[in-house]
Amino acid sequence: MEDCDFAVRRWNDLDIDILVKIFQSFSIFELTSGIAHVCSAWRMACCDPLLWKTLDLSILKSNFIKIPLEPYVYVDGRSDKELTRVLKLSLSLSRRNILTLIFHVNLYVSDDQLTYTAERCPELKRLVLPAWNRIKKSGICKAIQTWKNLESLTMPSIANPPYLMEEISKNCKNFSELKIMGPCEILCASSIVTYLPKLKVLSLRCSMLLKDVLIILLDGLQHLEVLNISHCLLYEVSPPPAAKRLVRELDHFILERASRLRKFITCMKDTCIMCQRTKNDEGLMRWYKYEEGLWKADEVSSLAL
Repeated sequence: MEDCDFAVRRWNDLDIDILVKIFQSFSIFELTSGIAHVCSAWRMACCDPLLWKTLDLSILKSNFIKIPLEPYVYVDGRSDKELTRVLKLSLSLSRRNILTLIFHVNLYVSDDQLTYTAERCPELKRLVLPAWNRIKKSGICKAIQTWKNLESLTMPSIANPPYLMEEISKNCKNFSELKIMGPCEILCASSIVTYLPKLKVLSLRCSMLLKDVLIILLDGLQHLEVLNISHCLLYEVSPPPAAKRLVRELDHFILERASRLRKFITCMKDTCIMCQRTKNDEGLMRWYKYEEGLWKADEVSSLAL
């Protein structure tokens, strides 16, 4: 019998497109585990732009404890080092191709980590920000100045919103979508109207909302097309000594103003689980109590993760 010769192909001879397809199923931990150092072909595949359109860090959470002084959280050193390691490796492999950046709502990013990231993904269009605790005004402003192409932002509530909205207005000319995860108060609403008058999509779901704030937004944002106030606690404030009153149904005054919108998304049902959760948390959702990843949800498809 004649000997049969079998052609043996090596892993590094595998077509780059096939490698990229395989690597697309890998997690961020797997992509940054060292596979790029296997050979030149694997390195090339690991750097393919298809793998890095989105940098999803929502599987990373900080190990932290709450403290009484600023920044009101103490982040475990190993947790911080792991985030820095993943950022450095992923931002090196991505070669400035990241368009969407997602941080977990309970990932406490520092100023240095945020500015390092901003400098290495300048083409960013969609940003999901983590908690503000360790991010200072100078840090977020420096990052926003880098992200000239930013179009969409998901963020927690902020104590001093005017400077952030103004920074976005000055630097991000195509900005059109905003989601605030937390109460939007009168100062915040006024800042949005003043600095982001061309905003097209706004989501305030699962938070406490004053009727006056809703009116400011509906009257001031003439280019607004989509507004989501699903599962919000809507309050009406009357002159003293009357207490604020929970609004259980939208009146004609609000509905008339919202009629020009392409989509006005609401839910104020006692039978709705999310409405019940907002009420139980008094308009400040404690997402850690609920299903993992629930915080990513949104009735506006472009804002859901």
